[in-house]
Amino acid sequence: MTVKSKVGRKRYVAFSVSEGMTKEAIIRGLRSAGLPDPPYVVQCSSGKAVLRCTPDKREGAIAAMSRVDPRSSPLSTSGTLRGIRRRHPELIAAKRRGPRVRS
Repeated sequence: MTVKSKVGRKRYVAFSVSEGMTKEAIIRGLRSAGLPDPPYVVQCSSGKAVLRCTPDKREGAIAAMSRVDPRSSPLSTSGTLRGIRRRHPELIAAKRRGPRVRS
């Protein structure tokens, strides 16, 4: 269990992006944007992307994403990844098949 007072809260921002955009291209673009702490790219698929950032850097993440992909636009923001995926079901990954391997 993480302690929010030490770790801090996170925000997940969903974006619509160009169809050809990949997770790697977004990561390269965010790194080259010159941000001291670039947002983490959680997922990029089917013309949508999810970034994780802190609440105070949310606007900076949106601005950086618009520089990486000028056609991108923010769709919604949530405090949980589950909330983002509930609003945008196409971001839910396919269920794993087979037994889980536990360490």
